[in-house]
Amino acid sequence: MMIHTCVALRPCRPPLISSSKSTLQRPPNCKFSVRNCIRDPNNSQKRWRQEFGVADLSEDTVKSIAKTGKAYVHDFLDVNDRPVLLVVASKHLPDVHDPRDNEKLCVFLIEKALSKLPAGQEQILGIVDLRGFGTKNADLSYLTFLFDVFYYYYPKRLGEVLFVEAPFVFQPIWQLTKPLLKSYASMVKFCSAETVRKEYFTEETLPISFRD
Repeated sequence: MMIHTCVALRPCRPPLISSSKSTLQRPPNCKFSVRNCIRDPNNSQKRWRQEFGVADLSEDTVKSIAKTGKAYVHDFLDVNDRPVLLVVASKHLPDVHDPRDNEKLCVFLIEKALSKLPAGQEQILGIVDLRGFGTKNADLSYLTFLFDVFYYYYPKRLGEVLFVEAPFVFQPIWQLTKPLLKSYASMVKFCSAETVRKEYFTEETLPISFRD
């Protein structure tokens, strides 16, 4: 099954929870593969994961789209011990990149972030860096897809989403997207890069792109 927009995700899908975690420690030269995640999904989730090909996702299969730098899992946890999924909106080019590749990278990175959950932690932090965002980066379908994936297939896994330095041109997109995000809309926080630096990371764990 190929999921190209939120429409394909929304009809009558029950919430599906990935309850188990992979170990946090990994050998430094070991590439992450979704297949290595230890999970015990119910039958409905198994069906979705099989149809989407989740188990076949790996650093190698998403290597081409990942090289764009549009999204990645940060090496360190935030100050609340949450894995961090960081999206660089200015590098998202919907007219250039294959939507299917974008979706694969999205799901792969969610799985990778969840594999870094420490004991006692259930949620991850999402950061959408909107510095340099322009109309060429606007993609309502993909933004909705991202939130729908969390809502239907990874419920309660997304703790907070930071929209950093949102420009004026992003506001109309947010007004269109917000009603579609359901409960996740309340998790979105618009903030400055300075807030990210001071409130979410230490000097040692701050992502390079947010360093002065």
